[in-house]
Amino acid sequence: MSKPSSRSTLYKLIEAGQLAHKALVVPLYEKGLEAGDDAVLFALGKKGSTEISIANDFGITTEMLQPRLQRLVDRDIIARQAVGPHLEPGIVLTDRGLRLRNSLADNWAQLEEALMGELKPKHRKRLGDALTRFINLLRL
Repeated sequence: MSKPSSRSTLYKLIEAGQLAHKALVVPLYEKGLEAGDDAVLFALGKKGSTEISIANDFGITTEMLQPRLQRLVDRDIIARQAVGPHLEPGIVLTDRGLRLRNSLADNWAQLEEALMGELKPKHRKRLGDALTRFINLLRL
């Protein structure tokens, strides 16, 4: 059996994933956020959401989500407010939270462009399809 090679595609994929993750986490820490806070900010979007729907989206209980939400409330990034047509208890981004989310989204877009910018749209799609297939194979 041969040993894994640093020239293998899998090795390079793992290395690229780790470096991309680091590039996305550094701006979080610089803004005083923790890994995963960005997911909450992106999940809220501009309309807000209920705590239950966010917890369900992340596959966790609302009890597990509470400490993170409370920390974000304390930092004036999110606020508790009625959301949706039935005015259910929920959370929304504050103005500060919206600015943070937009800044993080810009950082994400810049990294994506740096990584994929030289690829033609057809090749971007093929790479995305191949990675999706790879992810689905690993989930089995």
